[in-house]
Amino acid sequence: MSLVLRNEQSSVAIAAHWESLLRDLTAHVLAAEGLPAHAEVSLTLVDDPQIRRLNRAYRGKDAPTDVLSFPQLEPAEIEALRAAGGPAGRQEAGGRKGAVAGGQRVPAPGADGEPELLLGDVVISLQRAAAQAEEYGHSLDRELAFLYVHGLLHLLGYDHPDPEAERVMRVKTEAALAAFGLERS
Repeated sequence: MSLVLRNEQSSVAIAAHWESLLRDLTAHVLAAEGLPAHAEVSLTLVDDPQIRRLNRAYRGKDAPTDVLSFPQLEPAEIEALRAAGGPAGRQEAGGRKGAVAGGQRVPAPGADGEPELLLGDVVISLQRAAAQAEEYGHSLDRELAFLYVHGLLHLLGYDHPDPEAERVMRVKTEAALAAFGLERS
């Protein structure tokens, strides 16, 4: 599991343990979803003006938000991975990186020779996360983890167009956080 973490903001200090926490959360969520652990996620931490620009450019909403997700796999590709039981399905439903052979995408190999599964990018406004943590009365660790898992679930094909879908995402998010002792206070 590879987490590429970039900090492109200077308004909130980065905690030394966040990278390992977020990497462990990713592995936990992938396992819970029946997906291969051999995956890469990119996480970029920004401030409110940066995420506002992204939100305007990609969603047509001229306002800051807390988290944005940019999946690399189509929902059908994620479902194929789940149906194939994880690793074996990567050859057929692999990520965007790699060569195309005979109309089939062949993922580029990872460090251990396994095909690399590129899930996508999550962008979090750390400035907004800090404000929300204070507003909700819990730690910044919990708020960052909540936003990250929410974004990761979007990469895995989940969305919340209606109350039931939103409930499913919240239950999955809270279950992942509880496994790391990050329940609501």
